Amino acid sequence: MRVRILGKSPAWQDVDGACSGYLVEEDGYTLLLECGNGVFGKLRAHMDYVDLDACVISHCHADHTLDLVPYSYALSFAPRQQPVPVPPWPGTDTPARPRLHLPPGGEKVMRTVMTAWGMPALVEQAFASAEYDPEATLHLGPFEVRFRAVPHFVPAYAVEIVSTVTGGRFVYGSDCAPNEDLVEFASGADLFFVEATLPRPERAGPRGHLTAAEAGEAVRRAGVARAVLTHISDEEDPVVALERATETAGGIPVEIAVADALYEL
Repeated sequence: MRVRILGKSPAWQDVDGACSGYLVEEDGYTLLLECGNGVFGKLRAHMDYVDLDACVISHCHADHTLDLVPYSYALSFAPRQQPVPVPPWPGTDTPARPRLHLPPGGEKVMRTVMTAWGMPALVEQAFASAEYDPEATLHLGPFEVRFRAVPHFVPAYAVEIVSTVTGGRFVYGSDCAPNEDLVEFASGADLFFVEATLPRPERAGPRGHLTAAEAGEAVRRAGVARAVLTHISDEEDPVVALERATETAGGIPVEIAVADALYEL
């Protein structure tokens, strides 16, 4: 299994960066995990977008879903996708329609977003769209995909992707406040992507994100093999963030997410 970081920014993009997006590959099968602002262009740098097999979304915030909009426009209106010839494309009766797995309520969210563009059904028509059952396992090519609810400002799910070829296990924590479910869900993972959005905890109201120190604590308690801090801005000092996470990670290797970094497991 190969996991490539396409984007790792929080709700605002890094310079020349993208928000959440991770390309997971095994035996020629391609799975896009999250599709935030800027991810579609980053995806195109690595593969032909019509060849994507599936996309999985953890929660319906814009920095995890917004590039489903340009992606849907491409699948709907690109010359190669048309039923009639548009030189140099010959026309097709079977345009690409990757599978899109949204969290419960996700189709309504995307219809609401697209209503502002006057095309409420664009996303669900461009993709083979469905909402997943968080209690069930998705079988996507060589991957088994499972979910665990985590506390955020909207319903959100950590995602586990297991290779049925190698047994490699990748866990992505989504966005969340400190919680026991994430620790249990990530326990023993080969690779753990854990958000480290905040330089300090939220000052008031409900919590929805982790600090680097809290991310390191989750890493230690989960006992993973290695961890990557993601959903972190380029405006935060990476040395300080990594120091804070390392201090609480109990000796488990931790690094900061970097765009285009590739992990194999």
